Amino acid sequence: MLRSLLLVLCIAAGTAAAAEGWLQNYRKTDPPAPAPDAAFTGPDGGEITLARFGGKLVVLNFWATWCAPCRREMPSLDRLQGMLGGERLEVVALSIDRGGAERVDPFFERHGIARLKRYLDPRNAVGSAMNVRILPTTVLVDTQGREVGRLEGPAEWDAPEILALLRDQLSGRDSGGLPPPK
Repeated sequence: MLRSLLLVLCIAAGTAAAAEGWLQNYRKTDPPAPAPDAAFTGPDGGEITLARFGGKLVVLNFWATWCAPCRREMPSLDRLQGMLGGERLEVVALSIDRGGAERVDPFFERHGIARLKRYLDPRNAVGSAMNVRILPTTVLVDTQGREVGRLEGPAEWDAPEILALLRDQLSGRDSGGLPPPK
């Protein structure tokens, strides 16, 4: 039932145009909310939580191989990891596919996803704990482990306005991801 609802919302999110920029669906979380300690599977097959990324800005993307908008944005998330990922930022593309690695690994290989690591949450424990309503949804988790914003729907994660938002977060200048008032 939940997968069916997410599929419908995934399709709806994929039809939204980016006419006003990729951040039109971004919402700042004010005040920042603690990220849940729900466990998911890391690249080595062991259980981890978001606390493992303490000290990094985390771009936490909820996706599935059956979600068309999710599939379209994965290459840009991979490029983002290549551009900004490292000691200070980590893109965590968290698949909620029930098939786990058997679904995700071939997808990564087929689409040339080389910089992202494989993270799995087939029971959607993290998404449920974070009240994720549609796919894709991306949550920014700050260096202190708090949700500071989220974007519901697809985006081009290497677009200039998104890179500016992330660089602001990394520099401590929190613009909230919204353009200045006119």
